[in-house]
Amino acid sequence: MSEPGPNETELRDILTAAARVPDHGKLAPWRFIIYRKQQGETIGRKLLEIAERENGALDDARREQELTRFTRAPLVVGVVSTAAVHAKIPVWEQELSAGAACMSLVNAASASGYASQWLSEWYCFNEAAARYLGCGEAERFAGFIHIGTPSQAPFERPRPDLADICTDWSES
Repeated sequence: MSEPGPNETELRDILTAAARVPDHGKLAPWRFIIYRKQQGETIGRKLLEIAERENGALDDARREQELTRFTRAPLVVGVVSTAAVHAKIPVWEQELSAGAACMSLVNAASASGYASQWLSEWYCFNEAAARYLGCGEAERFAGFIHIGTPSQAPFERPRPDLADICTDWSES
């Protein structure tokens, strides 16, 4: 992906569309954190520091990978699941709502003419990295949506054959 990313008006429209997902109980069990490309180098240095602290010295390719994670697109949106125990709404439904927000964000970016990619890398699940990136104590990342202008034609990866994943219900 390359520049430009969405401007502020486009981003607001994309996030508004992304927030319109199934949400039993109107809990909004997710939130968005916006990372701008100019913040990416700072984030990359911290992710590299955390990765090396936990894994030892990294080779040059892996160091570069960590340093550039948040600079590969003009904009990254972190989707944070804020799911919590509720008397009527199962946590699972709340987590599904956060996943729906991720997919809606991808679709809204595409409908606005941008490329996007939903990633959930190690830093989604690493407590130190997640805290640095803005997750609260009882929260976790559902993923990071990278948004920008397509720099190459999209390619489709192989998908499962519908005959392998679909069945008609019948009473046995």
